[in-house]
Amino acid sequence: MDLKSARKDLGAGAVFVGFGLAFASTASTYEVGSGLRMGPGYFPLVLGGLLVLLGLAIAAKAFISPETGELGPVPWRAAVLLVAAILFFGFAIRGLGVVPTLFVSVLLAALAGPKMRPLPALVIATVLTAMSVGIFIYALQLPLPLLGPWVG
Repeated sequence: MDLKSARKDLGAGAVFVGFGLAFASTASTYEVGSGLRMGPGYFPLVLGGLLVLLGLAIAAKAFISPETGELGPVPWRAAVLLVAAILFFGFAIRGLGVVPTLFVSVLLAALAGPKMRPLPALVIATVLTAMSVGIFIYALQLPLPLLGPWVG
């Protein structure tokens, strides 16, 4: 068994197991309840358990049928832009409001694609922002401000 060729599956399995254990341990601090009367910790506990099982299955795949070959290059541009989009959304949603925050976050995420050009990314950001506002603000009537106090 060549562990070097299976490290991709082992790494992915470890990430899933890590996230699953984090969800499950956090969920255990809340009331879990039962299947018929679910508490606030029920869904995160079930999700954490499923992530752990999925991670173990992915890691087991590394030992059952290891793939040959090396890991490809890390797409740093995509990783940085996706993390920036998530962090921007989290930090700016209360101050900027839904429309500007969604637009910038979707634009950053769209530009993470290796072949994405600025004009199609702007179109994607505009359409997804309009659809999200239509669905969440108008159809579902969620009380979210379109523009936040930083904008006016």
